[in-house]
Amino acid sequence: MTEMPERNRPETTIEGAAEGTGTRRPTRRGGGDPATRGRTTIADGVVEKIAGLAARDVPGVHALGSSLSRTFGAVRDRVPGGSRATRGVKAEVGEVQTALDLEIVVDYGVAIARLAREVRENVIAAVERMTGLEVVEANIAVVDVKLPDEEDLELESRLQ
Repeated sequence: MTEMPERNRPETTIEGAAEGTGTRRPTRRGGGDPATRGRTTIADGVVEKIAGLAARDVPGVHALGSSLSRTFGAVRDRVPGGSRATRGVKAEVGEVQTALDLEIVVDYGVAIARLAREVRENVIAAVERMTGLEVVEANIAVVDVKLPDEEDLELESRLQ
């Protein structure tokens, strides 16, 4: 066996050797902080779920998505693995940034400009906090207003 030069040997120390315990510290391999080894990718769907849930948390948001997407979504929700959380949200995720498009239905009587600002702030804060991605834009399209006497068109209320 070839003897390794002193400078190339991995750092291995035995703690407590004087006391006879023989506890061995892990051999240090590689360079730098372990947190920087490798990369993390976040799927578009993950960002869409976070954004959708954050948007729904804002009072005055009745639903996300157009009436057609909500109708299809109600059927999709009944299928195992279907998700309401991403309906009305589209995310484009890069390595360090993301862009979001949201379609919302607002309750009648709500100040739309104020609501859009609150949704944008809540969504951006949630996505940046949870993913570490920079949200470069969060576009909000108000696609409908829910009137007080109007029925929800979602199939959920009609199917049992």
